[in-house]
Amino acid sequence: MSFDFPSLGSPGLATLLALADSRLPTGGHVHSGGMEEAITAGLVIDLATLRAYLRRRIRSQGLVTASLAVAVQTGTLTVAVADAETDARTPAPAARAASRAQGRGLTRLAKRVWPDHDWRPVGAKPHLAVAAGVVGVAASVAPEHTALSLVYTTMTGSATAAQRLLALDPADVAALTFELSPLCEQTAAAAVKELADLSDPLLDVLAQQHAARERPLFVS
Repeated sequence: MSFDFPSLGSPGLATLLALADSRLPTGGHVHSGGMEEAITAGLVIDLATLRAYLRRRIRSQGLVTASLAVAVQTGTLTVAVADAETDARTPAPAARAASRAQGRGLTRLAKRVWPDHDWRPVGAKPHLAVAAGVVGVAASVAPEHTALSLVYTTMTGSATAAQRLLALDPADVAALTFELSPLCEQTAAAAVKELADLSDPLLDVLAQQHAARERPLFVS
């Protein structure tokens, strides 16, 4: 399944690409999405195990985060309710802290990009999903674009971290992300349809273990 994207001249597509940039506070430059701990534990050691990890993360955290963001953007959930729903879907305290750190970073950036938008309802430490949903409103992009940018960043953040930590060939990692792009689109489409309600125990455990590490390279 594929979305009908706007033309190359559309600000909607330009915004989507900007929001998926790994240099954002939500991206792989800062957050590995559990990848650092997965590599330390020997769970991810090569392209094959990286593929399995990325698929797992897209289908769980990617789906849930995107569905919550869409619910905020469309008004299905208020910011306060979405914040509580995100907490309920994020059992690990470390994972909740990482989500709020990403949300805070995204909000800080968004305030500079869209200074005329009313950011007061977002609060000081919103979850990533909540912040992304409000950014979708401020940016005037379609909900499916918000969902896809989050799912795509879920994938590329961990992929970028794995490339750096395992010294993988950038071309191999790029080819892998191309291979998984249809899964990202399918997941984003599912996120737009309904609110996802699931969590991944392995990712929760990795988040908690990472929080206890001394001098980690990534925030999460």
